[in-house]
Amino acid sequence: MVRGALVMGATTGLFAGPAAAGPRRTPALHGTGRSVAVFGGGVAGLSAAHELIEKGYEVTVYEPSQLGGKARSMGVPGTGSGGRADLPGEHGFRFFPGCYQNIPETMSRIPFPGNPDGVAGNLVRVDGAIAGFRDLPPIFTPVELSGLRHLTPELLQTSIITAFAFVPQLPPLELAFFARQIALWFTSSDERRYGQWEYVTWEAMLRAEGKSAAYREYLVNALTRITVAAKPHLSSARTIGTIGEALVLAGTGLIPQFSGGVDRILNGPTNEVWIDPWVGYLRARGVRFVPGQRATRLHLRDGMITGVTVAGSGGTATAQADWYVCAMPVDKTVALLSGDILDADPHLAGMLELVTDWMVGIQYYLRQPTRLPQGHVAALGTPWAITALRQAPMWRGDFAARYGDGSVRECLSVDVSDWDTPGILYGRSAKDCTADEIAREVWAQLQRWLNTSTDWLRAEDIHSWHLDPGVSWSGGAIHNETPLLVNTVGSYDYRPHAHCAIPNLFFGGDHVRSHIDLATMESANESGRAIANAILDAAGDSGPRVPIHPLVSLPVFEPLKRIDADRFRNGLPHLMDS
Repeated sequence: MVRGALVMGATTGLFAGPAAAGPRRTPALHGTGRSVAVFGGGVAGLSAAHELIEKGYEVTVYEPSQLGGKARSMGVPGTGSGGRADLPGEHGFRFFPGCYQNIPETMSRIPFPGNPDGVAGNLVRVDGAIAGFRDLPPIFTPVELSGLRHLTPELLQTSIITAFAFVPQLPPLELAFFARQIALWFTSSDERRYGQWEYVTWEAMLRAEGKSAAYREYLVNALTRITVAAKPHLSSARTIGTIGEALVLAGTGLIPQFSGGVDRILNGPTNEVWIDPWVGYLRARGVRFVPGQRATRLHLRDGMITGVTVAGSGGTATAQADWYVCAMPVDKTVALLSGDILDADPHLAGMLELVTDWMVGIQYYLRQPTRLPQGHVAALGTPWAITALRQAPMWRGDFAARYGDGSVRECLSVDVSDWDTPGILYGRSAKDCTADEIAREVWAQLQRWLNTSTDWLRAEDIHSWHLDPGVSWSGGAIHNETPLLVNTVGSYDYRPHAHCAIPNLFFGGDHVRSHIDLATMESANESGRAIANAILDAAGDSGPRVPIHPLVSLPVFEPLKRIDADRFRNGLPHLMDS
């Protein structure tokens, strides 16, 4: 019998608005047990383990695959030689906007040699991005709004117009309308955000119907797919508006808490500069890791979880603890929601309604560095919603000397966010292609969008490529082991809290309610913090709670939000919604 803790994590739900019901508090047990079993070793599970081990709890983490989950990086087997490490692969490149506050704070508490602020010292600020257009010259654009000393609704609209003036063939009146809708969101009350915009798609809020092709393709579709990997015709306007507002405010430099700017990346492979030091720190503090074990059944008796069946290559066992945390992705979590669990807490059935989609990464290893400017690459309007990042120039050390066979000088990491739209090379969606066809199609789209006036990307420079191993083929069918939560309209109602009606069961992951409200590392980390606090509450623990940092807005918008709250309560539209 395995002894440990099953941690099922979820975030707090302290949000205003009629759609945001108050958090369902777990009844206090006032018990003395301090063992926690965490099922899932991704960002949510590791965050919960981090907070609980520092509070003096005994924590065991069960992880069936790889610690770090979708955030991890991995070596490409057999590619390193001459004392060099294997070429670095990953699920997809990641960035840390300045509006992220929870996860950088956790990173600052993970020791790293030579960094006084721990792993957080490995974050590097990115100042610009390349916007590519089909058959048009690409544009290098700053990602931050410089020179602002204050922000008003009028100045916000002007700044948005200035920031997106580079979009080709976009009618000026439509750009002005887009800026007006952004200002409408900034001045919408929480009551309206949760009571109206949660049930409207982002596409509908931006009134895309009847607008020009440039408006629909670039401002509505491409901008949404590239920044948050969401489909604007499906995603809740509240979700996209929330992250959009946070990114804009991070770019203004007007909010001290958003001090990291719009865009930061790690200065090396994720495992090397974050995940491995994190696991090492947790293990040194006493966290026990059980690899190759997946939770397959929750055992409920007399309203409490009494154990969890775990299965792996060595067979099955029963994990027992005082507190159980399910920090697995939502598609894995729902498999545990048996009838008796749902009878004990019917609200958990909402997770069955949540939708996932695909966003998967591919890395190209190049013999020569590209001449792309440093920063993220947004190939706006590509059928497969492609974004990319030159990693080698922003990583520590000499890439060729550290990785591979010595001939690889560049790693171009690419994210594919649309797996359902036909491409330009084979006329098929990514889901209908082989791995080799995916690699060729992605490269063709990058060249078509970026090589219009330069020779930045050359096929002869490709040494090799690596597709996320979570994508596999069997019997001619494609499978993705790591899909991503999609915030469809009304989905907030279905998302769980960190705590539930079963007193010793908790939930974590980016599907749990959070302030950032999007499938991100930040939301997963926040859920881990919320799990720790929920366990402290349920145990009657008198120790200090883990801080959870909400998003921040500017006070200048508050008077207009109060007016809008009154209008919403009286059934009236927003003043700008006409």
